[in-house]
Formats: sequence, C-alpha cells, structure tokens
Amino acid sequence: MTELILIRHGETDWNRELRFQGQLDVPLNAAGLEQAHRVAGRLAQESMDQLLSSDLQRALQTAQAVAGRSDQRLDPVLDAALREQHFGVVEGLRVPDIQQQYPQAWEQWVRFEADFAFEGGESTRAFHARVLAAVRALARRHPDQTLTVVTHGGVLDMLYRSALGLPLSGPRVSEIPNAGINRLRLLGDAIEILDWADTRHLTDLPPQPVYDQQRLVRERAAALAANSEADPA
Repeated sequence: MTELILIRHGETDWNRELRFQGQLDVPLNAAGLEQAHRVAGRLAQESMDQLLSSDLQRALQTAQAVAGRSDQRLDPVLDAALREQHFGVVEGLRVPDIQQQYPQAWEQWVRFEADFAFEGGESTRAFHARVLAAVRALARRHPDQTLTVVTHGGVLDMLYRSALGLPLSGPRVSEIPNAGINRLRLLGDAIEILDWADTRHLTDLPPQPVYDQQRLVRERAAALAANSEADPA
C-alpha cells in the first residue's frame, strides 16, 4: 500500500487569465507563492518518505516551498510524466482566442470526448494512460511509503475519475483548487480517495479563478437549443 499526498501547484497569472497552460512553463504569481507557502506550512509536520514534482516550474516552485518547511528536508524529485495534459496549438490561449482562431476545434473540445485532442496535443484517454502509468510506477517503487506529489489540475482529475470509476468523457466534476491537499491510497491497481480538495490553509485568501467545464457544457446545450428553435426545419 502506498499513500499519496497530492498537491496542485499554486496559482499563476495564466490561471488568473483562464489560459490553457498545458505544458508551457509558467511561474507562480504572487498569490501562488503565498499559496505555496501556506501549503508548505500545513504539511511541515507531516511524515513523508519522498517528495516528487512535475518538472514544470509552477509545480517545482510549490514543491520547493514544501521542501523548505518539511522536517525531513527532502529535495523534490522531478518527473515529467506528472506534467499537465498537452493542449497542442491552443496552449497559452484564452477561451475567446481559441473560439476565434480554432472554432471547429473548440466546438469539439466542449463535447469533452475522451479521444479528442487539439492539433499537436494529447487526448484525454492518452493523458489518463500516462498519469495512471506514472502513479502506479511510483507505487511499485515505493511500497508502504507516503509520497508527497506536486502536480497539475488535469492529473488530479484523472486520478479522481479513476478512483470513483467515472468516465473519461464528460466535463470535470471534482473541485481541484490551487494548492489544495488531496490524499489517496493505492493498493495494487485500486485507488481510494481518503480526502479531497482540503483548503483550510487558504481560507482567508482571495477567491481562486475557476475554469468551469460544466458551465461550458450548459452554455453549449443552450446555444444548440437556441439554434434549433431559430431553425425549426
């Protein structure tokens, strides 16, 4: 059995602007640095055997804050397999930019189908396979240990869906706040959620930006209904 303390990286300016960050290497902003400091303080007394991180700097900066406060003084071990989903040609773009520059691809994206990928990017199914392989490899290498892992929102979504047996198609249904603490237990191929989206250490900070996939689905359905009424034939 392996236990994971999973942390989404702190906020970046691109989170605040609701840009598709993907695998572009964006640093934490001032709010994200404070979030990283808070989560580090929250975990300072936790017992952990390894500290791992995505190699993207927003995750690494968060992991370095945790390392600096941990009693064990563990150096983060970087793992590129823990990166965010690759969004190809739309990385760095805001939703209005994508809607204008890649309207057909955006229309496909908001269907949230598991096998769709933006040009040059990674489908949800391929992303899920990468995440599960990476996490299970960690569990095999570190049996009966507690691992703290700093990663990305999409990675956490894949693990949440896997733990609850949710489909890969469809919008995200879990809360995944920046610098939230999530606890999982792995036993063989089984994933059990022990706690999710714990943000007690962030309660007095400003509200976080939220990329609401369920709202996008509702908006798409409303637009389709309106078009249908306008063209009853």
